[in-house]
Amino acid sequence: MKNVMKIQVRCLAIICVMAISLTSCLEKSESKETTAISKNEIAEPSIDIHSAVLTGNLEAVKQHIEAGTDINQKEAMSASTPLMSAATFNKPEIANVLINANADLSVKNNDGGTALHTAAFFGRIEIVQLLIDAKADKTVRNNFGATPREIVMVDFDQMKPIYEMLIQQLQPMGFTLDLNELQKARPVVAMMLQ
Repeated sequence: MKNVMKIQVRCLAIICVMAISLTSCLEKSESKETTAISKNEIAEPSIDIHSAVLTGNLEAVKQHIEAGTDINQKEAMSASTPLMSAATFNKPEIANVLINANADLSVKNNDGGTALHTAAFFGRIEIVQLLIDAKADKTVRNNFGATPREIVMVDFDQMKPIYEMLIQQLQPMGFTLDLNELQKARPVVAMMLQ
């Protein structure tokens, strides 16, 4: 029971840091001039890759990939990658494009969580399956000693206030999370991660 409580407290801390960092990512997004040095070069889009993911701009993400943008680049606050943001904001098409572009599935954020930890936590069944199919490591532990499966094994009622807080903080950025659907998804994700 003590371990479960420790994991819950740590999850809350992780999520708070993640919420703050994702908010700052959008606030700091600055428009870049699109320039091409030669006709053969593909120009980066005017929106940075993290903002493109958060806003669901699939075409901009594809353009970043074609232009050679580092798709594993971490945002400054929590060190989340575009793939982690795609999992957080439930962008399965973008997650699939990033995975197919060879995004590194083992990259960890500041809390030691991978994209699979993030997708599992938010009950993103489709993205969890994409990551499993791509051979993401289901046994990796974050800095608090939890695997992606252990994150969803914590009692939902104890985690509900954390999810409610995240909805409130991230909703202005387009974040949606249906708590009833999440409650149903968590046991499914736990089974997928066995």
